[in-house]
Amino acid sequence: MEEIRIDMRKLTPEQIAEGKRQNEILFRINHTLQDTEEYNGLVKELFAAVGEGSRVLTPMTIVHGDKVRIGRNAIVMPGSLMMASGTITIEDDVEVAANVQLISNNHDYYDRQILICKPVVLKRNCWIGAGATILAGVTVGENAVVGAGSVVTKDVERNTVVAGNPARVVRVLEDRP
Repeated sequence: MEEIRIDMRKLTPEQIAEGKRQNEILFRINHTLQDTEEYNGLVKELFAAVGEGSRVLTPMTIVHGDKVRIGRNAIVMPGSLMMASGTITIEDDVEVAANVQLISNNHDYYDRQILICKPVVLKRNCWIGAGATILAGVTVGENAVVGAGSVVTKDVERNTVVAGNPARVVRVLEDRP
């Protein structure tokens, strides 16, 4: 898995301006009536991609919305936090419950101004329970379930239920007929 390192002291004026622009869009999203033409337009402006039938509900906190891709028929419930410096991909038919944190970056242990970034990927039809945290470099497999309040530090295999801190396998699901 590719790791990207970002030195926050070396951001270009263009990167700083883009961050401010995205913060303004996010503020407007969080203060606009949901499911309106204006709201949907702002959501599509903030994120790199939002598939047909997907919904992202407020309030939300997003850093680098331009590095978040959301597939079709996905839902992200209120209270989400997405730290997307390392990219976040939410595939088709994913359900993300309230107050979930998707964190694709962390600070270097020795130099806190360096961000260490790795992708977070939520594969098709997975379900992330309320208050769960998915950390940098983690892929949650197809049809997997992450229990409420879990902290996911390692990849989750497809058709698996994980729970706890750190999250551990609690059940394996059979394929649907």
